[in-house]
Amino acid sequence: MPKVKTNSSAKKRFKVTGTGEITYQKSFKRHILTKKSTKRKRSLRQKGVVDQANLHFVKRLLRLK
Repeated sequence: MPKVKTNSSAKKRFKVTGTGEITYQKSFKRHILTKKSTKRKRSLRQKGVVDQANLHFVKRLLRLK
C-alpha cells in the first residue's frame, strides 16, 4: 500500500500545539483595515483554536486521526 499524503494546504494553515490543540491564523487582517475598529484588529492578531465541531475534519486533513 502507498503512503497516504497529508493535505498540503491544511499543513500550511494549521498548527498543532504542545497540548494537542489545533490553531490557525484568523482572517480579515490583510487589507481595508481603516474601517475596522482597533479592538477588532487587536482580536484578529490572536490565534484561533479549531472548534470541536470541525476538529474531526481538520485532524483527518492533517492525518492525525
